[in-house]
Amino acid sequence: MSQLITADLVDLDLSADTKEAAARSLAERMAAAGRVTDLEAFLADVAAREAQMPTGLDGGIGIPHCRSAHVTEPTLAFGRSPAGIDFGAADGPADLVFLIAAPAGADDDHLTILSALARRLADSAFTEALRAERAPGRAAALVRGETPPPAAETMPGGRPDTTDPEARQAPAAAPGSDDSGPVPFRIVAVTSCPTGIAHTYMAAEALRRAGEEEGVDLRVETQGSAGFRRIDPAVVAAADAVILAHDVEVREKARFAGKPVVDVGVKAAVNRPAALIAEAREKAAQAGAGAPAAAPASPRTTGPAPMDEDAEGEGFGTRLRTWLMTGVSYMVPFVAAGGLLIALAFALGGYQIGDAPSVAEHFAWGEAASWAALMFQTGQAAFGFLVPVLAGFIAYGMADRPGLVPGFVGGAIAVAIDAGFLGGLAAGLLAGAVVASIRRLSVPAALRGIMPVVVIPLVSSAVVGFLMFVVVGGPIASFQKAMTDWLGGLSGANAVLLGVLLGLMMCFDLGGPVNKVAYAFAVGGLATPTDGSLKVMAAVMAAGMVPPLGMTLATTVRARLFGKAERENGKAAWVLGASFISEGAIPFAAADPLRVIPSAMAGGAVTGALSMAFGATLRAPHGGLFVVPLIGDALLYVVAIAAGTVVTAALVVLLKSHRGRTAAPATAGTPAGEPVSA
Repeated sequence: MSQLITADLVDLDLSADTKEAAARSLAERMAAAGRVTDLEAFLADVAAREAQMPTGLDGGIGIPHCRSAHVTEPTLAFGRSPAGIDFGAADGPADLVFLIAAPAGADDDHLTILSALARRLADSAFTEALRAERAPGRAAALVRGETPPPAAETMPGGRPDTTDPEARQAPAAAPGSDDSGPVPFRIVAVTSCPTGIAHTYMAAEALRRAGEEEGVDLRVETQGSAGFRRIDPAVVAAADAVILAHDVEVREKARFAGKPVVDVGVKAAVNRPAALIAEAREKAAQAGAGAPAAAPASPRTTGPAPMDEDAEGEGFGTRLRTWLMTGVSYMVPFVAAGGLLIALAFALGGYQIGDAPSVAEHFAWGEAASWAALMFQTGQAAFGFLVPVLAGFIAYGMADRPGLVPGFVGGAIAVAIDAGFLGGLAAGLLAGAVVASIRRLSVPAALRGIMPVVVIPLVSSAVVGFLMFVVVGGPIASFQKAMTDWLGGLSGANAVLLGVLLGLMMCFDLGGPVNKVAYAFAVGGLATPTDGSLKVMAAVMAAGMVPPLGMTLATTVRARLFGKAERENGKAAWVLGASFISEGAIPFAAADPLRVIPSAMAGGAVTGALSMAFGATLRAPHGGLFVVPLIGDALLYVVAIAAGTVVTAALVVLLKSHRGRTAAPATAGTPAGEPVSA
């Protein structure tokens, strides 16, 4: 592996007078060193990055940079301009110019070195040393870190500090720990820029330094090209405010819900970090510092961001759940759109609308049947994406964007061989594993640029295609057919027992992974509807409505058993329950899980069993009580939901009342006004 920068990549008398000329002069040195294969194409990539946002920084620094397929290995060229060059910084032209070139498939080790340089540029002692250096070789060594920067920026032995900024900060005191001094104001921050090479890490370093000067406990998460290490959830929970300095979407943003947030571009953190800290203090004072984070949005509408790297300390089971939830979360909008369109088509044109000719060949504007056929065929088209989207985004969750192509291909094969929902799960996991394995291989520098756009899609799709067509697809398709036939023949006790199981799963974690497994199982049956699969969909949706409705009823009939916040939540939970949003019961479960969750599961089991016993059917995958006209045996279906709601409410009231009676003798020392049973 070549050195990142050498003496022939340094120009201490850069004569260019424009940023375009400066980039060309430094890029020519890269091309002469064999590190850029197509000079003009590479400069076009640099210009495209520059068009997104100026790369000039305060302090006389210009950092043009880009990822490019025309770069053979991570490379840095340095130029020093006596006259200065305008790179768009607020304080004037730049005399120190760094051209950073990263190949499209750059490895994390090199990108970490690049990010460490970007952070050191925030140190005035480092930049002044570069301004004073007279020998190109020594300047290159200084940039590489072989000449030790100031002590604050080096590790023992003089090696450059390549750790993330948050890793160098003092550990946070655990929430609730006993400190001898006053607790400092606590801020968590995220920095990210389009390429994730320079501004991401410079912004993090600027915020960290400003936090030290202001006496603030400030932790930064850099979401850059080398992946990101999540800030400890306990640190996030204890934070008084959040700073998001980004030019691309912040990943897993729901972690910060409910906190006062300063949301700015990444350059604001580089240029005025102290002002952002002051603004965070002001917002926290206005909103009430230390407010607890709100519950994340429903996984039915939002999903987790892809995993750039495995979170430290996470086991395989946790990662597997995250991958599967990623696929399901991206699939659900297709389910909602396609399923509701099909349900509306049946309501408008009857079940025979499935036999209508293509609306591309026959469509009459004034005929209701034509409109029904249009909705049915559009919904069918949306449903056709369910399995490929599921597989594609499971692979995306495992391997990021390179996983999309083999994931979608594997999902399409699962549809073609009738492997269905289970085939999509297998295809997504196989695609992600194959791509992850390919990315671990050591490849020649000449191939790195084409790896993500040619080699990985080609090889991974071929391997996944072979596995799905020849190895695993057949057995999965056979099992899928057997399960479909079993569902189609469900009757009597078998159907009731399945309803109990699905009801328990829907209410166990209220929108979590177990809930999603039951929901995805039901939705998968809608792709090839039978009487049994339609009963399963009805039971799943009915059971999912019970927990919020049960909590609403309980807070209405025995309000004194609940705190003020729970009573307020109860007023809104009925709308969530009626809309089939199980997450409406989460605030109650979080406050008293040992009583609320078993009560919800009992009510869900009763509703699921009754729905199956009554033979209720449902072709819509969502909608709650608002799609009752589309439900078979709608009156009995509502009776099943009402029964489960009463069971849940009665059990919650009984358990909370019993807790209050048993706790009463021991409450002599309880402070006045502190609830015993809530």
